[in-house]
Amino acid sequence: MIKTVSIIGMGALGVLYGSQLLKHMPKHDLRIIADKDRIIRYQRDKIFCNGECCEFNYVDSTETCEPADLVIFSVKYSGLHEALEAVKNQIGPDTTIISLLNGISSESIISKTYGEDKILYCVAQGMDAVRTQNHLTYQHMGTLFFGDRNPGEISLQTKSIAEFFTKMNIPYQIDSNMAKRMWGKFMLNVGVNQTAAAYVCNYGGVQKESPERETMISAMREVVTLSEKAGINLTEEDINYWLKVISPLNPKGKPSMQQDIEAKRHTEVELFAGTVLSMAEKYGLDTPTNLALYNKILEIESSF
Repeated sequence: MIKTVSIIGMGALGVLYGSQLLKHMPKHDLRIIADKDRIIRYQRDKIFCNGECCEFNYVDSTETCEPADLVIFSVKYSGLHEALEAVKNQIGPDTTIISLLNGISSESIISKTYGEDKILYCVAQGMDAVRTQNHLTYQHMGTLFFGDRNPGEISLQTKSIAEFFTKMNIPYQIDSNMAKRMWGKFMLNVGVNQTAAAYVCNYGGVQKESPERETMISAMREVVTLSEKAGINLTEEDINYWLKVISPLNPKGKPSMQQDIEAKRHTEVELFAGTVLSMAEKYGLDTPTNLALYNKILEIESSF
């Protein structure tokens, strides 16, 4: 049974799911883990979700406490190693960990520190959350797809998280083939996130026929080719599925990399195009669209 939850990372997804949990569980059972400076800033400036102030319970990462039943990683990829250290007091023998990070590698990195037995694989999809400073807005909460590492397996751990999410009114689906799901979300991010960042467009810019949409789909097709080499075997049907995921999103919504560009923050381009280019080199493939996006985004970042 899940009673206590710790969240590390107050980006868009951390705030979105943190605010939802706060509505359905005792405040003291939900811990937002941060260092002293961040806690001071959060308490001073407050955090708002769809106009409502989130009165979170902030816990210093150095504070000793009872381990949490569930730990949620929602940091940027660049902050993952720092987060691994920050949550060490939250992890116990029976703790379950899920990661909301983009990409296809955070679970393996986390498991090297805390063990594969604690990790459920997870993909967050279909949300249109936009964070501007300390204000988060969204129309679609999206869905958390999660499951076990081994295909076809549904463990008691997975069933326990499903029961908890039902009580918390968090949309979810159990997926018994999480490797393909994660590669599919990676493919989408390689397309939509990087295109939005490179061409400074919102979801509306890629939901309609346009040069930006063509670039997005071209970048996704390069991931399909890589997935065949990796034994995941994405297809054109998977591209169409993920295009349908973003089609109902608020056209004015902005993918996270575009939000980073607008805020003059460095993006996760290494996690997306960087990974694609590295894998393409390994398999002896050309990925020209991702190379062009990679160079364009780095050029933008160089002006910050």
